[in-house]
Amino acid sequence: MNHDHAHQHLSASETRMAALIARSRRYEIKPAVAIRPFDALAESIAYQQLNGKAAATIWARVRVLYPKRKWLDPKRVLATPDDLLRGAGLSRAKTAALKDLAAKTIDGTVPSGRALLRMSDDEIIAHLTQVRGIGRWTVEMLLLFDLGRPDVWPVDDYGVRKGFAKTFGRRKLPTPKQLVKIGEKWRPYRSFAAWYFWRALDEPEKLQS
Repeated sequence: MNHDHAHQHLSASETRMAALIARSRRYEIKPAVAIRPFDALAESIAYQQLNGKAAATIWARVRVLYPKRKWLDPKRVLATPDDLLRGAGLSRAKTAALKDLAAKTIDGTVPSGRALLRMSDDEIIAHLTQVRGIGRWTVEMLLLFDLGRPDVWPVDDYGVRKGFAKTFGRRKLPTPKQLVKIGEKWRPYRSFAAWYFWRALDEPEKLQS
């Protein structure tokens, strides 16, 4: 994947986008050479609707339930009593989602990492959203950050919508439907656009004069 070409493509589309890219930390996501879908999605479930620090604490407690193991074993997770997972800090809904993820990994609904690398973005979304508690946004984060796919466009993501509005001086956030249309100009590098809209939120707000 040619990062220079992606940056040129995005910068040529809008002067404000070019300025944002010029002042931001460079896109640093690389395509994955291997992935463990079960582990990546299990961690995503733990992190849903929580701030990073709280989620990291809970996830660390879950991992302690399976000592001396680099990777989680779906069969062992499925056999773990709910009370133990709840005791680690997972909610009832997240415990049910984790168990469903384990079951669907065992039965093949969740593809292997090797199979995932060969599938299209849409195929991956169709497979993984069959898991309880795994929605489109969660799969889009997997596609973008774990698989390094270059053209993921998470229009439901608040940070992307907020970053777009801040970059282009919009008072109202764009709706997901509006953002789908707006994002067409940034194909086939919409992951890059999302990255830079997130970076826009790292910048301090300008004081109104």
